[in-house]
Amino acid sequence: MRPVIKAAGLNPADWTPRELRHSSVSLLSDSGMSIEETADLCGHSGTTITESVYRHQLRPVLLNGAVAMDRMFGANDTYGS
Repeated sequence: MRPVIKAAGLNPADWTPRELRHSSVSLLSDSGMSIEETADLCGHSGTTITESVYRHQLRPVLLNGAVAMDRMFGANDTYGS
């Protein structure tokens, strides 16, 4: 892992494998990768573990979904009233 960190120009003392993994998931989430694809890449058998462990990294994806729903149904339309 250390050669990868050095090749990226990072200080190995500042990064653990866990931090690199979480950062990768965050970047993938920000770029729009689906939760299913992310779970598969992480080696999880389903999305439950991915969602619980990486929930804070997945927030942009969830927010994008909420924005899309607002566009479809109207942000100011309070459930048809």
